[in-house]
Formats: sequence, C-alpha cells, structure tokens
Amino acid sequence: MSVIVQISDPHFGTERPDVVEALRDAIVAMQPELVILSGDVTQRARRSQFEAARCFIDAYARPTLVIPGNHDVPLLNLFARAFSPFAEYRRVFGDDLEPEFASADVLAIGVNTVRPARHKNGEVSDAQIERVARRLRDADDAQLRIVVTHQPVHVIRDKDIENLLINREAAIAAWAASGADLVLGGHIHLPYVRPLNNETRRLASELWSVQAGTALSTRIREGISNSFHVLHHDPAQDRSVCVVEQWDYDEAAKRFVAGARTSVPLERYTSR
Repeated sequence: MSVIVQISDPHFGTERPDVVEALRDAIVAMQPELVILSGDVTQRARRSQFEAARCFIDAYARPTLVIPGNHDVPLLNLFARAFSPFAEYRRVFGDDLEPEFASADVLAIGVNTVRPARHKNGEVSDAQIERVARRLRDADDAQLRIVVTHQPVHVIRDKDIENLLINREAAIAAWAASGADLVLGGHIHLPYVRPLNNETRRLASELWSVQAGTALSTRIREGISNSFHVLHHDPAQDRSVCVVEQWDYDEAAKRFVAGARTSVPLERYTSR
C-alpha cells in the first residue's frame, strides 16, 4: 500500500513549535512513501525561513516533493522579486520548480503556479497544462496520478473565488482527459475533498480536488485547526479507490489525530 502525506502552507516564520514537533513525529511514525508540500513554505521568503523548512524536512527523512507558493517569493524587496524571485527557494530546494516523483504505485507532478508579478494570484499556462497532460498519458495503470498546484482549482466558499487558479478550467479538462486522479492544492488554509466532474464541466474522466489546510502556521482561519492529509492507495487490493484522511491537531493532547475520511473513486475513461 502507498501512503502519501500532503502538507501545505506551513509558512515557516509563523510556525507553532509544538505543532512542528507533532507533525514531525506523525510523519516519522507513518513512514510515507512520499510527502507532498504544496507551497507557501515560508512567510516572507527569507533565508532563515527556508533553512527552518529544510531542517524540518531533513528531520523526518522521507522523500519530499516541494513546489513554491506565492509567499515563497519576496514581497517587499522589489528588485529581488523582479530579477531573482526564486533565488532563496532554489538555494534550499534546487533549481527544479516543477519536480516529479514516480514509483510503481504513484506518479506526482508538481506545477509552479506562482507568478511573481502578481504576487498572490496564481496561473497555469497552456504549455504547463500540456506538459502535465503528456506525462499523465505515459503513466502506468497502477499508479495513483496526482497533480500538485499551490492555488486551488476549486473552492467551496464565495469569498475564495478570487483565489482560484487562473486558466484552471483548461487544466481541469486536459488533465482529466489524460487520466489524472487528484489535484492537490493549498493557499486558502481550508481542508476539503470535492469532485470536479459535474453537469457543467462534463469531464472526460473523474477528477478530484484535494485542498489542504495550514500544517504548522499560526495563520489559522475561522478557527480551523492545523491539519494535513494522508492518502492511502493499494493497487494490489483495489486500484479503483483512494482514501483521503484528514489529520487535525489536537490542542489538548498536542498531537495530530485522524479525522474525516473520504473514499475517492478512481474512474478513468481515457484513450491513449
């Protein structure tokens, strides 16, 4: 069975020390095949904040796919933002802003949706959409197929509409047609799992949005606790389902506890 942990929006620089320790302990205990960090690694893209994130990842010692979020480029240093927006990110995580992880059971594809000129709003280009679609079409049937963006492709509150990823509908249609199962995101600090196929879209194949809350930050919104997701997929037993489990921080116990579980049907109708 593949176990994949999704964390998002830790915003190092605003992290809660007790929650950092609890999340590290949880990941060490789970020993996931992969950890996915879907952006906003830091609060203000400072060197010390990136180094704190690197120390955290090194402490649990599991393969980790990281993509940048809008907070991972400088806000106030306009020169750096214009000419070397990802300099500190690259120093810690390397030059690949769109990393990929592949194993017998998992294909995870990172997409850099940050546009420094906009700072907050993210976008996926037609070229990025096609690159991801080509890779999805080459995936093995047994692989759980995950696309990772920072900004959401789907929201459940009207006030989050302004945070939606620009050019998302083209991406959703193309990635569904190419066999993607899940689009993981963050940005709005609200955890949920929702289907993207509906009467309006009529996608070629089923596709689900998995949105993570903030894993570590004090920037909790509307009383929603720090949280992360655990994805369970066992193609040897049943390749037609993935279970997404939400883990929430228990303030009294000072640890993460398992919460809501969503069974996601993996129904693909693609032609190669």
